[in-house]
Amino acid sequence: MKTAIVILNWNGRDLLAKFLPSVIAHSAAEATIYVADNASTDDSVEFLRTNFPQVKRIQNTENGGYARGYNLALKEVVEDLVVLMNSDIETTAGWLTPVINAFQANSNLGAAQPKILDYKNPEYFEYAGAAGGFLDALGYPYCRGRIFETVEKDIGQYNEDARIFWASGACFAVKKSVFWKAGALDEDFFAHQEEIDLCWRINALGHEVKYIANSSVYHVGGATLGAMNPQKTFLNFRNTLFALLKNVSSGKVYFLIFTRMCLDAIAAGKFIVERKPRHSWAIFRAHIDFYRNFYKMYKKRSVRNNIGIYFEENSIVWSYFVKRKKIYTKN
Repeated sequence: MKTAIVILNWNGRDLLAKFLPSVIAHSAAEATIYVADNASTDDSVEFLRTNFPQVKRIQNTENGGYARGYNLALKEVVEDLVVLMNSDIETTAGWLTPVINAFQANSNLGAAQPKILDYKNPEYFEYAGAAGGFLDALGYPYCRGRIFETVEKDIGQYNEDARIFWASGACFAVKKSVFWKAGALDEDFFAHQEEIDLCWRINALGHEVKYIANSSVYHVGGATLGAMNPQKTFLNFRNTLFALLKNVSSGKVYFLIFTRMCLDAIAAGKFIVERKPRHSWAIFRAHIDFYRNFYKMYKKRSVRNNIGIYFEENSIVWSYFVKRKKIYTKN
């Protein structure tokens, strides 16, 4: 299976200098490596041309975020299997082989992710993906190895492959044919949650999404938008509502969105108590933007959506905050 690794870059010269060597060392024998530049204003492109001539370059004419950036880039990638990789990922020896093998062994596999560990704290899982993602009964995303702000230490508890609902966009392996068949990444998301929306559609097509346990990478996380950036709060809250409207079945979609918006209001109040008014305002802006784009998102609803297949039965919010069960294996 011909494989490509596509790294999206925006003004990330220093990240490329630090992490690209490990990707080349551990992956070049099995994959063609691309860097897709999202109209950087630094010297990233010239740096690549001078220091990494073996890496193929794709030049996007605008910064369309994660979604549009990859959609444009994948039109120029010829390989069958593509790994969408953040520029702040450090790979490990042999990481790619199990991923390729999984796709070769299972023709129904649509997307997958490796074990994602914390670059800054290597014994722990990393927030954005950990050991694979799920959605709870209210549509809240969480991971094996990370629920809300609680991140588990990797002690081998997730050392077996598993079917998951969504794979992390930090290191997202997908069959290119499935990527396009599912409708690609939704460019209206710009960034954050778009991989969950895409995996939802991949699942709806009948394909599997899996976690590959014996493949490991290390992720810095927050290199483009840190957790304390209100814009990240805005995108996460707005895009969650977008994904629900697009993908939840007709009988439950409006009740679920109403419930989530009420819980969002509670989250906004919590930010005020914590003296983070800009994050509270970001949630308000997210709701306004959701209303503004409601009809546009409604027209994207899939005829195949079915909430019963994809959501877990329990509420991770109730389990985490009320029952105090903060570890995946205890839920």
